[in-house]
Amino acid sequence: MTRFVLFIALVFAITPVATADPLPSWNDGASKTRIMDFVASVTDPAKETYVTPAGRIAVFDNDGTLWAEKPVYFQLIYAMDWVREKGAADPAFLKTDALKAAAAGDIKKLMAGGEKALLEVVAVSHSNISVADFEDSVRTWLATARHPRFDKPYDALVYQPMLELLRYLRDVGFSTYIVSGGGVHFMRAFTDTAYNIPAENVIGSRVATKYEIVEGVAEIMKLPEIDFINDKAGKPVGIDSKIGKRPILAVGNSDGDFQMLQWTTSGEGPRLGMLVHHTDAEREWAYDRDSHVGQLVKGLDEGPKLGWQIIDMKTEWAKVFPFD
Repeated sequence: MTRFVLFIALVFAITPVATADPLPSWNDGASKTRIMDFVASVTDPAKETYVTPAGRIAVFDNDGTLWAEKPVYFQLIYAMDWVREKGAADPAFLKTDALKAAAAGDIKKLMAGGEKALLEVVAVSHSNISVADFEDSVRTWLATARHPRFDKPYDALVYQPMLELLRYLRDVGFSTYIVSGGGVHFMRAFTDTAYNIPAENVIGSRVATKYEIVEGVAEIMKLPEIDFINDKAGKPVGIDSKIGKRPILAVGNSDGDFQMLQWTTSGEGPRLGMLVHHTDAEREWAYDRDSHVGQLVKGLDEGPKLGWQIIDMKTEWAKVFPFD
């Protein structure tokens, strides 16, 4: 009798793990089915499509793919907040229209200044500081700043379905990487805690840096000049430089991710490319072709022809944010 009871206990202990849905925030539909079928095809040693763990590389864009990106990229909001604080301490610092617009929180005016204005704001807030101090500054900002619509910390606006997908892939032997146009040091300040993705698995845009002794301490200093833009065609280049392998799965949300998905799905063997389509104005935002951030035109028009899966946020995500 004792052995029988133990047997039954073991069955009930094991069964929930074996049958649990790894993607509970995904509604049953085309995207969830595609993901599950793909994972099954590359992890079953009995299948011809089997891929060894060493080849199971999955890459994800960050802004608009793993966390929200409205009203503008969160990194730009960080830069604007930094300029505002600097200007409050020293009004003479606000010498240009771009810096004045940033300090005033006038996103529309700042965007009207074009790339030059944006780069100026980013340059002053991201340079002449050690990497360690910069990342500490980002963490402090994340702990105190609040999103204007949701009144939540910015790193609370991560997508619950994507957190589940990241965990699911890692559980079956995938290595997960972030490949984003955002600044690499900005992202490394929070990706470990937000996504369980360590700093060494983050590929992003970067400013030039140099080694320097600062007050007797060896530091890596950030300089006011762009070293590499990890966007569009730069993403495959960044992946090759960092990982040295072509991924078999890539997820993005904008035309800035087109080349990353194109390169990923052009390889031999099983491949999966996916684009998050922002269609939910009630729980998040609805935008694509005319958006000033996360613009999605080419991906919508050509992605399905290339076999990519378009993820409809409104219909396919039962939950958007963890706090929903």
